[in-house]
Parts: sequence; C-alpha cells; structure tokens
Amino acid sequence: MTRLAEPQVRRRLAGARVAYLGTVTGEGTPHLVPVTFELTGASLVIAVDHKPKRSTALARLRNIEGNDRVSVLAEHYDDADWAALWWARADGRARVLTGEAERAEPVRRLCAKYPQYRAEPPAGPVIWIDVERWTGWAYTG
Repeated sequence: MTRLAEPQVRRRLAGARVAYLGTVTGEGTPHLVPVTFELTGASLVIAVDHKPKRSTALARLRNIEGNDRVSVLAEHYDDADWAALWWARADGRARVLTGEAERAEPVRRLCAKYPQYRAEPPAGPVIWIDVERWTGWAYTG
C-alpha cells in the first residue's frame, strides 16, 4: 500500500472522468454528489450542466455559499484486481462563478475534456476550487 505523492495525486485526479464533490450543509452534515470536472494546475472547475436535475437551486451551490471548504475525490475500483485500487483527493476553497466573463475560461476547459459539452456547453454556474491540499492512496505504486 502506498501513500501517493502530490504529482501522482494530481495525475490520477486529472485523468479521472468523474469525481465526487463533498460540501458541508448549513447543519454541518456532509453532502456528496458525483461531478464532471477539469483540473489544471491548482484549480479545479465544475459546472452545472444540462443533465436533468430536480432544481437549479442546487444544494452544492448553497453549501459553498455558506462554507467554502470542499473536497473532490476520484477513485478506481477493480473487483478482479485489487492491486489496481487507488483514490486521489483535492481539498480546497470554492467559489461560485455566475457571470459570463468569469465562466468563459472554466467552461472552455470543461468542453476540452468532455466531448459531450462541445455541442451543449454548460450554461449554469461554475464552481471554481483553489486546491490547498492533495492526498491519495494506491494499493501498489
């Protein structure tokens, strides 16, 4: 079992297609949702896209407005090969971007990573995370 160094955490996280965003509710309880994201340098971006949701007033956005501390976790699980197991986490501070000008570059980054966004770019708010801490683990190096 191996604790991953920061460059390995960044590489695994950047290469993941889906991750889980952890925020904290106003009552102090965890809130976890799967997200698509893009990581460049020490900033990670997530957008509210066109996929069906019950409401556009999402709990993750409210949570960030009340407490900007967040975590993003990606992982790999293989039932047949536990030696391939790993997880990578980025902890940081988030802010919600709603203006067209401030959303433009993060949306471009997401469209470059996900072909599905090229035909219909995310039109909702963008979550911008300044990563402060990188942690990870792998069964083998």
